[in-house]
Amino acid sequence: MEFREPIEDLIRDPREFTRDIPFPPASELRIYDTSLRDGEQMPGVAYTPEQKYEICRRLADIGVHIMDVGFPAVSADERRALQLIMQGKRRGEIRADLDVVVMCRSNPKDIDATLQALEEIDVAPSEVTFFIFTSGSDLHMKYKIGKTLLAREGKAESEWLDLPLSFYRQANIRMQCDAIRYARSRGVHDVEFGGEDGSRGDVDYFIELFRRGLEAGGTRPSWPDTVGCLTPEATRWFCSRIVAALPKDVCLLNHFHNDYGLGTINCITSLACGFRAFTVTANGYGERAGNVPLHQVVTALRVLYGVEIPGFRYDKLNEVARFMERMSGFPVQAHEPVIGANVFSHESGIHTHAMLIDRRMYEAVPADLVGGRMQFIFGKHSGLAVVEATLRKHEARLRQAGVAVDAELSKRVLEEVKRVREERARTGGVAALVDRYYENMRRLGLTEDDVLEIAEGIGRTQHAAV
Repeated sequence: MEFREPIEDLIRDPREFTRDIPFPPASELRIYDTSLRDGEQMPGVAYTPEQKYEICRRLADIGVHIMDVGFPAVSADERRALQLIMQGKRRGEIRADLDVVVMCRSNPKDIDATLQALEEIDVAPSEVTFFIFTSGSDLHMKYKIGKTLLAREGKAESEWLDLPLSFYRQANIRMQCDAIRYARSRGVHDVEFGGEDGSRGDVDYFIELFRRGLEAGGTRPSWPDTVGCLTPEATRWFCSRIVAALPKDVCLLNHFHNDYGLGTINCITSLACGFRAFTVTANGYGERAGNVPLHQVVTALRVLYGVEIPGFRYDKLNEVARFMERMSGFPVQAHEPVIGANVFSHESGIHTHAMLIDRRMYEAVPADLVGGRMQFIFGKHSGLAVVEATLRKHEARLRQAGVAVDAELSKRVLEEVKRVREERARTGGVAALVDRYYENMRRLGLTEDDVLEIAEGIGRTQHAAV
């Protein structure tokens, strides 16, 4: 129907409360997708090189600016995936301006192995960005990579536990800066760098790590919340200090995980502090609770904050989500914001009656914006209005079948809808569906029993050979 009053007089625009937030210009924001690395690290997920190429192509098409392809030095499949992606760029099948990122640890051996892998597939070091990473929290520096730092500094391993944290901090900076300088000396132009577990590190130390890394030739500092433990308040505390301490022309990258379901709001908070690149994965796939979901952050930025990323294809979000489900084997929950199968579905009689008047009654995310489709689901909560509207919509078909649409028919159809749905609930079929889902999920990866069976099979073969 047509409202007598302007819609802004009837409902408050959420941007009323966010329009004064000082985001960087939307044209400077960069979507950094790590579906091919962090996303694939989700237990049970594994992509072939050809699948990685198609994922990359689709995400580049939707408007992703940066694509993390992981560690090409670790396997032939990883190198093949990178080769396919780079060939696709050269053929124009993947956007030529897509920034492709390869990863390696902060040491010459890793850098050389990555350069060798690039050479084998005819990719120049200048064609990709190197992400050279280290550790960032004192916990990781001393107890995860501490022995590596001791060896680099010529210290005996026996000194490991007794040396102060200050030793590991400075040794870590020297290791990263040496690695950045080495990569630049070998023809690498663009170097992303940072320390794992940044959100549990010291902010002043990270500022020093970033400043020294930039002086050594690094180009894009990356600050991660590796275990997803930050609140929006903590995110603002860290990010505002990092932004204030670094040159204004530096493009800072965030990397949030979603362990408490705060990844999206932490990402947005970081951008509001002045970060300009943000890490996401398609469908939010990733280790543990996953990474920042691409669909959530870009849609929230546009609808709730008025930040529209130029060239991004919001209307393809649902299409990409279904594609990623088929690639990964993992469907997203039906009520997943923006892309869930049921987020634009309505059953409750109160809701469906209102939606028949105008979608904006209960539709906070515009379905058309993100490639979704509003639909009615019929069940025990359905109301008479939606049944009658549905019958009227298909009145011609019913007339051909000799059925006259009237109030009595609508009432009887509603009663039967409720009866059928309640009958289905009594059959117990729902529990069986859930059991099959988890059984199929377990089959995507290998269990401990699978590993033991493989070991027993290899052992028997070896024993027989002897």
